[in-house]
Amino acid sequence: MPNRGKRYLEAAKTVGNGAPKEPQEALELVKKAANAKFDETVDVAIKLGVDPRHGDQMVRGTTTLPHGTGKSKKVAVVAKGEKAEEAKDAGADIIGAEDIVQQIQQGWADFDVLLATPDVMGLVGKLGPILRARMPSPKAGTVTMDIGRAVRDIKTASRVDYRVEKAGIVHAPIGKVSYPTEQLIENLTALVAALLRAKPTAAKGRYLKKITVSSTMGPGIDIDTQKAQAMVEKS
Repeated sequence: MPNRGKRYLEAAKTVGNGAPKEPQEALELVKKAANAKFDETVDVAIKLGVDPRHGDQMVRGTTTLPHGTGKSKKVAVVAKGEKAEEAKDAGADIIGAEDIVQQIQQGWADFDVLLATPDVMGLVGKLGPILRARMPSPKAGTVTMDIGRAVRDIKTASRVDYRVEKAGIVHAPIGKVSYPTEQLIENLTALVAALLRAKPTAAKGRYLKKITVSSTMGPGIDIDTQKAQAMVEKS
């Protein structure tokens, strides 16, 4: 059992027993338990009934949270001509083409997200072995002709990328503890809805297996998966 700090142990006393809770109650407890001196991020971990070792069970994509995550990202864009100007007007941090690809090949990685337009993917394709999971792709929404919108969604922190890990878990932020509970619920609903839409046809049995929410420094609180699915269906 890992050693826990005094702050964590004090927070853990506020969350009650470990029984799964309704989404609203769980998020209210997360807010109550947060006691750091900064505005902690509210994170969600969702265990899915998939085996990502099989390509037909990979779950990956993006969704837009109605109230954002509260954290902006540094965006680099590979584009030319009008699309480069569109990215600039939308607030991209770094814009270029061959020069960006060359910098990344030389070890530069001072960005959180790399976007590209489809017409330059022949150029960007050289970066696959270097970027790996950060490589732009249409499925992740990072290769698009609507480059301005993609940049704005990321810069306003409304866009969230999700990708199932080896253990079948998706991690994503859904806001800050300073957000009203209603906004956190709406963001959580948007994320769960996106994952339900992304369910692979090859996935069998129970799909939403476990949902846990927590703040950056706080304890995890389980959400009743059936209540979470009902929340999506109701919205």
